[in-house]
Amino acid sequence: MSDKVEMMKLYSQRILALAADMPRTERLAAPTGTAKKRAPLCGSTVTVDVALKDGIITDYGQDVKACALGQATAAVVGAVIVGLSPEQVQTGRDQMMAMLKDAGPAPAAPFDGLAVLEPAQEYRNRHASIMLAFDATLDAIAASQA
Repeated sequence: MSDKVEMMKLYSQRILALAADMPRTERLAAPTGTAKKRAPLCGSTVTVDVALKDGIITDYGQDVKACALGQATAAVVGAVIVGLSPEQVQTGRDQMMAMLKDAGPAPAAPFDGLAVLEPAQEYRNRHASIMLAFDATLDAIAASQA
């Protein structure tokens, strides 16, 4: 199969739809924590603002400059993140990494929408971009708790 056909499979309509309809794209006026992460290979960046109260994410904003795969992850994360604990976010990140690196199952709810990225397992050079939303969110949470 040609590289073009493989890339077309990777950038499926569902992934592109997620990327086009990303929620929470406004930065927060008064976040309790902020972080920016960059994927060195492709230059994708994600900046995340969080507001935490009593160990729960109460608000979330993101600025995403990434490929469609990174945008799709940010769309799923942004859609479900409010109301979660840092531990739930860490679990989702760990499950996502296991899916990509070890061909593990898709993340469980609330991050089950990330199953759409299973074909990206074969594209290791895209994994860093895919993980940016989780990594920036966890760093923003850590900054909030500091």
